[in-house]
Amino acid sequence: MEYIIDGYTWLFTNILWINILFAILLVFFERRNPTTTWLWLMVLTFLPGIGFLLYLFIGQDMSKKKMFKIKEKEDKGIRERVLRQGQKMVEDEYKFSNPRFLEYDDIIKMHILTSESFFSEDNYIEFYFSGQEKFEALLESIENAKKYIYLEYYIMKSDGIGTKLIDKLTQKAKEGVEVKVLYDGMGGRKLRKDCFDALKKAGGEVAVFFPPFAPYVTPRINYRNHRKICIIDGKEAFIGGFNIGDEYLSLSKKFGYWRDTHIKIIGTAVEDLQWRFFKDWVFAAKKYNIQWNMELSERPKKGKAGIQIVSSGPDSKWASVKDGYFKMIANARERIYIQTPYFIPDDSIFEALRVAGLSGIDVKVMIPCKPDHPFVYWAGLSYIGELLEAGVRFYTYQNGFLHCKTFIMDDFVTSIGTANLDIRSFKLNFEVNAFIYDEDANRKMVEQFNKDLEHCREITKEEYAQRSNIVKIKESISRLLSPIL
Repeated sequence: MEYIIDGYTWLFTNILWINILFAILLVFFERRNPTTTWLWLMVLTFLPGIGFLLYLFIGQDMSKKKMFKIKEKEDKGIRERVLRQGQKMVEDEYKFSNPRFLEYDDIIKMHILTSESFFSEDNYIEFYFSGQEKFEALLESIENAKKYIYLEYYIMKSDGIGTKLIDKLTQKAKEGVEVKVLYDGMGGRKLRKDCFDALKKAGGEVAVFFPPFAPYVTPRINYRNHRKICIIDGKEAFIGGFNIGDEYLSLSKKFGYWRDTHIKIIGTAVEDLQWRFFKDWVFAAKKYNIQWNMELSERPKKGKAGIQIVSSGPDSKWASVKDGYFKMIANARERIYIQTPYFIPDDSIFEALRVAGLSGIDVKVMIPCKPDHPFVYWAGLSYIGELLEAGVRFYTYQNGFLHCKTFIMDDFVTSIGTANLDIRSFKLNFEVNAFIYDEDANRKMVEQFNKDLEHCREITKEEYAQRSNIVKIKESISRLLSPIL
């Protein structure tokens, strides 16, 4: 019996020392938000052993630089081109084709400096506001592909639309078209093991971003490739919020109608999305020395929209997409319209929205009426009260599930992509957004926002104040966890 007691004492003592060690490392070596640091200190202190495992799998950041160092080797060409453009803008030598671009050159310069985002001015955009529209356009573009198809998605499923897409890719591979498919290890966990066999046999290639070594088990579980892009022959590219699955065609009983936004781009911005795919593919496929053909097909010059492809993630020095959101809020003079399924702003975004509301800016935020992740949903509700007092208006979408990630500023700037308005998208996910500078695109997005408002219910200050105590408790607990949700 004494041996058993001594064994338990030894184990408990060592667990305490491990907790103390990780607490010291957390405080002195990781550059975290103080709120997040205190949360992890509490987890390590009050949940010894369990806290250590949680931190090991979803909390540690210190290996980021080493983990993503290889990704820095492959982007020298695009970096030089972007920096040359940025230098011209800083020295006021760059000549914009549209004088209105000059009004927003501070946002453009910021993205060049922080995200190495080339600014192109010749882009044409098509908008898709339903899954039916988006997948019809995507499958048509894949059918017409002649040289290559590069596809990167967070979630892929081998259900109805997933199987149809994979079959189409397999057919194109048999025709001699180069096909590369990249999906996230956690997002693709429901794929059948054999779903890509025919594609690979036909010559297609498939790579997984942070593949789990067992279902739901990976030391990189907190880092997810949340991007959703497809490039066809260097001529056109898709980007937006839709993943690959039947629910995005509104076939889910749980969510019903799925409201999302996706776009197709024709123009020079396609090249930047292709670079984005290239860098992710090299990292995931671990083919660091391959020769990549970046000679793009000639694109029709029928567009006039300015676009910057802005990426961010755990491998980025700056939270570039979030900084873009912040800059749009701070620079707004008339309106800021936001659609996001998850509303967990960090301190900077929260304060920017509060000040915008107090400044008389027309700030409207649209969120879902039903949660797909309850803790995230309740945490989001906890941030609304003070912003309502500041004049920010909130609406819940009642016609199904709202999954759009869109930002509209005044009458000219719009952001459409994969980044939610939450801390996970700002710090942990690999995201990509198109920042669009164009009156026509902005007008179409405002029109769609107003159409969506017809299916919304506004959250009033009076209604918010009458929340039940149970709801308030859920909000408080979820908000405490919000830095790691």
